[in-house]
Amino acid sequence: MRKFYWYFTAYVKKHGVIFVFSLLAAITFFSFVLPTLATTLEKGDRFYIGIIGDYSINALPDIIADQLSIGLTSVTEDGSVIPTLAERWTIEQEGKAYRFVLKNNLLWQDGTPIKPEDIQYNLSDTNVAYTANDVVFQLPDNFAPFPSLVSKPLFKTEYQKKWGSAKKPMLIGIGKYKLLDYTTKGNRLVEVIVDSSTARYIYRFYRTENDAILAFKGGEVDLLLDLVKQHDIYEWPQVKTTPTTSTNKYLAVFFNTRDPLFSKNVRQAFSYAITKPTGIERAISPIDSNSWAYLPGGKSYDKDWERGIERLIDEPPQQPLEFELTTTPVFEDKAEKIKTELEAFGEAAAENCASNKNIDDKILCDYMKAKVKIKISNFPDTTDFQMLLIAQESPSDPDQYYLWHSDQSTNFTGYKNTRIDNLLEKGRKTFNQAERKEIYQEFQQFLLEDPPAIFLEHLTTYQVSR
Repeated sequence: MRKFYWYFTAYVKKHGVIFVFSLLAAITFFSFVLPTLATTLEKGDRFYIGIIGDYSINALPDIIADQLSIGLTSVTEDGSVIPTLAERWTIEQEGKAYRFVLKNNLLWQDGTPIKPEDIQYNLSDTNVAYTANDVVFQLPDNFAPFPSLVSKPLFKTEYQKKWGSAKKPMLIGIGKYKLLDYTTKGNRLVEVIVDSSTARYIYRFYRTENDAILAFKGGEVDLLLDLVKQHDIYEWPQVKTTPTTSTNKYLAVFFNTRDPLFSKNVRQAFSYAITKPTGIERAISPIDSNSWAYLPGGKSYDKDWERGIERLIDEPPQQPLEFELTTTPVFEDKAEKIKTELEAFGEAAAENCASNKNIDDKILCDYMKAKVKIKISNFPDTTDFQMLLIAQESPSDPDQYYLWHSDQSTNFTGYKNTRIDNLLEKGRKTFNQAERKEIYQEFQQFLLEDPPAIFLEHLTTYQVSR
């Protein structure tokens, strides 16, 4: 027995530290590393997805935000609003307050209960009060579109340490998909990893379509979303390309109405000069064609050079129609076609004018010969342009106050029309949907009579997968 004790103590002195360390390592491996590895291996589905655009962790693209969480409400395809986290809501104080009653037993992804105080939307000029199960938003004025604003997915933020890095803010949402990690360059997102029990989504971000295409060719991603241009990879045999026409996104040529060159007659004439698509691709107004407030049969400005020339002859331009058309690289080809059509239309208008006996000053006929210079910019300056070919997204609610009301800084066309102002003000203060529909259909009717833009087409985008 004494001999065994000597052997044991000698062994412990010589190898004890190694033995203890090995034992701890084994416990750690089988208790933590192996289960984590097994869970990782079980996630057989991994999706590497490319997204185009600049985003931050606090301004996620919709596809990720909607995957991670939900809001108090949600918006249906036709723009109607239904409760989601909320059981219901009521309108109080003649539309200046909204009370949302929360559903019972709501939980964040980390298992903690959702309290009314957790509902944070950071809306300007809005006071929020909480009761045991209610959230009350106090607005400075009555505002009918408010329920659509709180459809934005909700998050809470916790600072977490990730794999040897310093602590960083992590978003906790509501649902089965969780934010696992993300990387940034400055404030701009480079990669976001979203996890569920069965799949992992790795989103990688690119500033332009060309950058995203190169990443796809290099194997960085296997799926690209929302491409607009035609690319050579669409013809690759191992690539599947799926086009989608979105009725809530439209392409238009916006006029800088501050420029005296673009009188109402010139804007109408140019609207008649350009070829537009037909069918579901055709966009006629800034309101989603699937919206309950959409005006079918509105003034469409189908290509009609005879009517366009009549508009110019009725009020000949007092200076040459020479201007710059600004757009982004993805719409460069469309801009070239518009340039060709407008210049050909201008030649036809000038010839018609020259033979018109009612025009005494024939110099005005030469002014009708449109000369278009194209400017390409990745990020066009909406404060410095003459005509601007870009895509816009129609809001879920038909309220267009931010874009067309004359006193809004976001009204980048500088459009001013007192009748439009009155309709927009009335529309956001009316709560009966049938009455609102009448208002917004009247808004579309008068906006198209005095067009601040040439509404061309609903945006067709391409999803490309390997």
